[in-house]
Amino acid sequence: MSADSPSRTAARQAVVRTRLSGSDLLFNARLNKGTAFTEEERNVFGLHGLLPPHVGTLEDQRERRKIALDNRDTMFGKYHLMRDLQDSDETLFYSFIAHNIEELLPIVYTPTVGEGCQRFSEIWRRPRGLFISYPNKDRIDQILADPCYNDIRCIVVSDGERILGLGDQGAGGMGIPIGKMALYTALAGIPPEHCLPVLLDVGTDNETLLNDPIYIGWQHQRVRGQEYDDFVETFVSAVERRWPHILLQWEDFAGDNAALLLKRYRDRLCTFNDDIQGTAAITTATLLAAVNATGAPLSQQIIAMYGSGAAGAGIANLLLTAMQEEGLTEEQARKRIYVFNRYGLVIEGGSGIKEGQRPFARTRADVEGWHLSSAKDISLLDVVRNAKVTILAGVSAQAAAFTEEIVREMARHTERPIIFPLSNPTSKSEATPADLLKWTEGRAIVGTGSPFAPVEVNGKLVRIAQVNNSYIFPGLALGILVSRARRVTDSMIMAATKTLAQLSPARLDSTQPLLPPVADSRKVGLKVAEGVGRQAIADGVAGVESVEALMDQLAAYVWEPVYLPYERIY
Repeated sequence: MSADSPSRTAARQAVVRTRLSGSDLLFNARLNKGTAFTEEERNVFGLHGLLPPHVGTLEDQRERRKIALDNRDTMFGKYHLMRDLQDSDETLFYSFIAHNIEELLPIVYTPTVGEGCQRFSEIWRRPRGLFISYPNKDRIDQILADPCYNDIRCIVVSDGERILGLGDQGAGGMGIPIGKMALYTALAGIPPEHCLPVLLDVGTDNETLLNDPIYIGWQHQRVRGQEYDDFVETFVSAVERRWPHILLQWEDFAGDNAALLLKRYRDRLCTFNDDIQGTAAITTATLLAAVNATGAPLSQQIIAMYGSGAAGAGIANLLLTAMQEEGLTEEQARKRIYVFNRYGLVIEGGSGIKEGQRPFARTRADVEGWHLSSAKDISLLDVVRNAKVTILAGVSAQAAAFTEEIVREMARHTERPIIFPLSNPTSKSEATPADLLKWTEGRAIVGTGSPFAPVEVNGKLVRIAQVNNSYIFPGLALGILVSRARRVTDSMIMAATKTLAQLSPARLDSTQPLLPPVADSRKVGLKVAEGVGRQAIADGVAGVESVEALMDQLAAYVWEPVYLPYERIY
């Protein structure tokens, strides 16, 4: 391979061949090995004097980075260090993560990536990914045409409008595509040269950013309406021309746009939305594991979905499908799901009902005879009390929304209440695990969107499951790529869900954790990929014809972060 398109997939290649030398080689993050360049390589590539004389190993470098990481006293400081490492030596970056997944995942991804987005302009140093701004709407083909992007096979794109629970972060939202793509590689082995983070910069309505002299984005109010739609269409059309078989993941678009863009493009591109489909898959998979501890299947549970934007509606719809697969009719399944918007229970004639919420709107007859705390809106407490809710999930970004009164009411009629405060970052969580377990005398089965420390209950430490999309989307993407899927079907999303549910330690022992250890995330990613690929073949959307071919592709494709010997092209 030439230096313009360096492939380092260890399973396929025993040596890297490049024309780069000297400082050009050292400043190429994909090729740099730092002190691990051998004496012979230093001779051949003209590196003497540019490197200290010590010849080290990848293991030495990981130890050095660990010392540096431990010396940073804030999570954001650690995040900053990891971003700098990614921009200087990608192999070391991914090797470091692979050997310290449990410690580093909360740093390079949620929850710390939220602050990374808020302070993105403050730490931006080197280009990574593409900022496609509205003023450059007529240059998109030119921007994408650079030969350095010839090997791209997957894109994560955001417009920065709804970053986690933090709202509009404008161009700082690029931290999310960068973080997501890092996990494509770290947790699923997708070669980093195949990944392209993209930020569609259509302005921002965040007044702080509009008035910030160091803000790196387009300081303009957000473009909306037809202009916005036309801009996205221009981008998608350019992507199709440049890479006809690309995988495109939509990320952190505001609720209305998220659902509309997925609907508009899902039958035209190989595409998915992680906020809608990935969140639905991880939540449903973890709930399938949780109900095992209750002794009652999902189809017998009563579910309150607190928050029904793009993520909440996606979860509700996948739960609906899962209940039907357990034997319920669609109507019977809908009767077991109560969804909420900002005004309370979504009910016919209620306020602010959006298109994705409408199918879950309750009739007035459904609540006839209920004892309500208000004659106007029906609160979460009202539903918990009257409907006897057994599962409570929150994607509202409303901190402390699951109050002691609500939780104690739920625990009064449910022996093992399942409570999932899923909002990110930690500051937006609907409740803390410690409070939930305290208010339920330790009986609650808890899953959270952000990482929380184990909680001591009756002298025993209870590990809190982090219901994190990172269990799903890296493997989902890998399965799509190795199967060469033309589309992402609903059944492929369900296959990812069921595969993860099967990997739950609680499936065989209800006292065990709901999800596999974070340290096993890469193994999980490979299993999810296999399940997704098999389903793509079954659905007739795959470019491989057999499971045997799929498994061969999977084994050959996955990249490992190891240093290879280099040869120079003259």
